[in-house]
Amino acid sequence: MTSYEPDAGPSVELPGLLAGLRTRPSQVWGAVRLVPLVRAQPVQDLRLHPLIHDGVGVVDLGRRKGTYISYIPHSFVAEWTGDGSPAAAYGTQLTGDRPEQEAVATVRLHFHRRMARQEAKRRLRFLPLHLALEGYLALHFGGPSLAWEEWSRQAVRQGLSPRVEAAFLGTEVPGLAEALSVFEIHPGQCGVLVHVADALAAAFVVPHPEDYRALHPTLVRDLYGDLVYHYATLMPPVPDFRARITGAGVRSLADLRAAARRQTAQWADFHDTTMAAGLLEQDCAWEEVRRMGRFTLSRFLPRFRPKQDNHIGEAISDEQGRTVYLKTFRLSESQVRRGYLLSHLAAHDWHLADTAAELGMEKAQLCHRLESAGFGHLLRPDMRGRP
Repeated sequence: MTSYEPDAGPSVELPGLLAGLRTRPSQVWGAVRLVPLVRAQPVQDLRLHPLIHDGVGVVDLGRRKGTYISYIPHSFVAEWTGDGSPAAAYGTQLTGDRPEQEAVATVRLHFHRRMARQEAKRRLRFLPLHLALEGYLALHFGGPSLAWEEWSRQAVRQGLSPRVEAAFLGTEVPGLAEALSVFEIHPGQCGVLVHVADALAAAFVVPHPEDYRALHPTLVRDLYGDLVYHYATLMPPVPDFRARITGAGVRSLADLRAAARRQTAQWADFHDTTMAAGLLEQDCAWEEVRRMGRFTLSRFLPRFRPKQDNHIGEAISDEQGRTVYLKTFRLSESQVRRGYLLSHLAAHDWHLADTAAELGMEKAQLCHRLESAGFGHLLRPDMRGRP
């Protein structure tokens, strides 16, 4: 078992969603920048370990909620104690044996009951990131709340079904696998912020450093948006922010140590207030998924701000609201537009004219935007193709 060594760096903690964590100097590989997050003290009474799958997953969301289908490489199993005493993680568990030869090429399916399922009194299995993605896909999934004449029969009867979004596996994001493989894990590290071309792509936080060491390799099998993929493909390498200490005022080892700490604090302040601001400052709508003793598993959606950072995610927080687990997904601009349009339509009971007026456009323009966003099938045929 890996021993825990308290981090001895500057003690400026991140605000809000990442409260209780501290930023450490980044590591760069090409266009990928990885920023470690450390805790002064780990969370002892909640532990995570991965359960590896192999293939496409089918999730039963329950009666009247439909089915979720996606590539699901792993589940996370959360275990906690009822009295605050330490809990231990079991480490990675591999499931299933592939026969040496198969008669025909097939795709294996894994069937899951619910995104988060209680497996024992103090054990919960959940599908990381997919819990958040399902929340985005389910956004106003029922379709028009009133059968206005502009909507198609399919929209009124079936809503948005089937709702489909695309994403890239981490192994397909250029440079990400290499960056993760050479990454040096810090003492006390409990999380990481993944930047691509210095745009925040994902945040990942766990309760304990041992959990992070076990789960660090799973980042390359997570899903990432097309914006992240294109940035990694097209953008040049990012600069490495190196500390520069002048000789002025440095007369002893204590002076040198103090100057190094100031450089580390300046980098952390720049990162937290500039590079990570899109996540830390966004206004979110939260949905509680499951209570776990003194912890709560929730997911969140942004307010869908066009041409700004928009992140969806899931989190486990303690009774004081501090985040002990976090995983986020950065939406592409087209995904933000879809969420933006659906939210405004739902706010006006799916009345096209009222929604168009609130957005400052004509009804025909709104129909064109809906069609461009991939929702043309919801409109009556004679409402489509208008300029």
